[in-house]
Amino acid sequence: MSNILAKIIQEKIQQNPHRRITFADYMELALYHPQHGYYSAHVGKIGAQGDFMTSPHLGADFGEMLAVQFIEIWEILGHPTPFHLVEMGAGQGLIAADVIKYLYRHHRDCFTATEYLIIEQSPAMSQLQQQQFSKLSSSGANLRWVTWDEIAADSITGCFFSNELIDAFPVHQIQVTEGKLQEIYITTSDKIPESPEASPFQEITGELSTPKITEYFQQIDIDITGKPYPDGYRTEVNLAALDWVRQVSEKLKQGYVLTIDYGYPAHRYYTPTRPQGTLQCYSQHRYHDNPYILVGEQDITAHVDFTALERAGKSCGLEKLGFTQQAMFLMALGLGDRIAALSTTPGMDLGTMINRRQVLHEAIDPRGLGGFGVLIQGKGLNEEQKETGLKGLRIPPMR
Repeated sequence: MSNILAKIIQEKIQQNPHRRITFADYMELALYHPQHGYYSAHVGKIGAQGDFMTSPHLGADFGEMLAVQFIEIWEILGHPTPFHLVEMGAGQGLIAADVIKYLYRHHRDCFTATEYLIIEQSPAMSQLQQQQFSKLSSSGANLRWVTWDEIAADSITGCFFSNELIDAFPVHQIQVTEGKLQEIYITTSDKIPESPEASPFQEITGELSTPKITEYFQQIDIDITGKPYPDGYRTEVNLAALDWVRQVSEKLKQGYVLTIDYGYPAHRYYTPTRPQGTLQCYSQHRYHDNPYILVGEQDITAHVDFTALERAGKSCGLEKLGFTQQAMFLMALGLGDRIAALSTTPGMDLGTMINRRQVLHEAIDPRGLGGFGVLIQGKGLNEEQKETGLKGLRIPPMR
């Protein structure tokens, strides 16, 4: 546990008139504190040697399949210059590098038109990305880092996209008590525990911190305060995701929003059979459900409610164009062709072929990464552009 970060959180709690903070505030500090949060102090703890893996860590194929989709988007939009690709939460920069290299090698016109923007909340991540991309920028890639404030309203023509971003947004935790919604708050003792398995933080319940939580459930048409939901039913509400959708829509003039993450539609997220919600913590490729230990040293995530993203988007001008699973999305973009071609690749020995096939299958395994949701929304598209549809949403050919 980061004793410094634990003390910072304790001080924030003690400064509050009620000596408590929401779980969302706690999660914000644990993950995003500029010096001691998980995404600042542990930028290298992602990947095979870290706490968890994402699709880009399996190789360049994931980013290259995205590049195939981006080329089609550029063509549908009429070959705009500049063509904006805005990656939000670029992590270690693997997708950006793979997309830019693919465009350079396979579609030089699109590469020349592309302005690749990265929005990164973590200063440490941003610094790591810029170090890794120094060669890409010197080779002619139009790549830069921006803040939301630096992007003017209605200025983006192209695609906003993210991979495993929304799941790390701070969430409010709520509980149903005697038919009423209550919020879970964090309070503290004055002591810093010596053992990493111990924690100075405790949970208490109280009234909702904001009426937006009640409005959230009204928007997705879910009522968890009655039958068949049990008393004590506990779950999460991601209000930050709704603010994010509105922000994206405000900046997008014409184009698409591509969101890849693990989650469910609302009726599957808020089911009575999931009485403890979806919150999980990751450390060294193991997961558990205690966010109050290893503060600042473990990832904390919650699944994404895709229905909330769809409806929040619709209310601010984003039209849902399609929803699919990552496996179907990647297969439609050509990953199946790559898998099929392995057996005829010149010079590839059997061991290499088997290993590569296994890696590619991980990206489409429905029990893992392949089961992730892919939500595509659009804004400013004419009827012809909508009817064209995107390759990633088409049914992949059977083999």
